[in-house]
This record gives sequence, structure tokens and C-alpha cells, in this order.
Amino acid sequence: MAFHEVRFPDDISRGARGGPERRTQIVELASGDEERNASWANSRRRYDVAYGIRRADDLAAVVAFFEARNGRLYGFRFKDWADYKSCLPSQTPSATDQAIGTGDGTTTDFQLVKVYSSGSQTWTRAITKPVAGTVRIAIDGSAQASGWAVDTTTGLVTFNTAPASGAAITAGFEFEVPVRFDTDTLDVTLDLERLGSITSIPLLEIRR
Repeated sequence: MAFHEVRFPDDISRGARGGPERRTQIVELASGDEERNASWANSRRRYDVAYGIRRADDLAAVVAFFEARNGRLYGFRFKDWADYKSCLPSQTPSATDQAIGTGDGTTTDFQLVKVYSSGSQTWTRAITKPVAGTVRIAIDGSAQASGWAVDTTTGLVTFNTAPASGAAITAGFEFEVPVRFDTDTLDVTLDLERLGSITSIPLLEIRR
């Protein structure tokens, strides 16, 4: 997958609009009842970063970023300010935030994940773009300062020695979303003061 490990400018992404999207098929029966079926097992995020452009310099930064990515060709990292931590927005990530696996004495690789819960229902999201330097790991609640490494391009945590059978592996982290531009055209409008604006700059999450 063509991907650049570079983050979209934070001062512009902070003003973006967007979030998760699901795909559901709904069939209305002759009786008026409905049958619903989930076409996607996982959600996909969409954003529009045009709302974050407030100055001419912001516009120039987006155009440069777009050109460097060759439009839709190369993916990149994006900070979703509404959802970028393993914990609640008001908290600081800790090593016990998310359960990422259970040791079996053999497995050394564990994927970072974030679990979304409401009532008895949960959905588990694979985290593939953790932020370097933010990942914290614990085994059975005990923080591990060493003995492991994380690949910040995949979100895979690798232990030097396999955790013991039954050991609870947890993690805390900040993360970004792998996205690409969902257009090959930037429609720039220049006003009389030459400030400029772009009506829409859509981004789409990349799912593997």
C-alpha cells in the first residue's frame, strides 16, 4: 500500500468535520417491517478538512500537502481530535487502558486495539498507527518499561520473551488514522482579498 508516514497539519485537522461511517442494507417489507443487514463488519471514517482552513497560509499548506501526496495516490496519518487516545478524552493514556491479548507462553506479537463499549455491546478496532513515544505496556497490571517494542507503522507490539500463559497484556497509547485524499482535485476559490478557500477537502480512512 502506498503510504507516507507523515501527519496532516494539526492546526488544520483540529477544525475538521467527520467521524465513523457504517454501511447497512435496509429492506422494507410489504408489511412495513424492516430487515437490516450490516454490509461492513467494521466502520470507516470520513473527514472534511476544509473547515479547518482559516488563513491563506493554511490554504497553502493544504495545497502543498496534497501535491506531495499526489492526490489520492499516497495515504498519510491524520489526527482525529475527537478520538485519538486509548482512554477518555479528559484522561492521560495508561498502560492498563486496553486489553490487547492474553499470554500463552509462545506468542510474542500482539496487535494494539481499542474497544468501544455501550451496554453489553462492544466493537474492537485495530490500531495500526500509534504515535511514537506514547505507547505504554503492562503485563498483569504491572507496567513494562522494557522487554518489548512497537512498530508504529502497523501497531504490532513484539515482546522479547513470550508472556506467560494466562498473563493479561494491556496497553495505553495515542494514535492516528491512516487516510487518503478522496479527491484528485482541489477547487480553490480566491476572494477579492486573495485569502482563498476550498469548498471541500474529503479524506477517507484506509482499511486493509
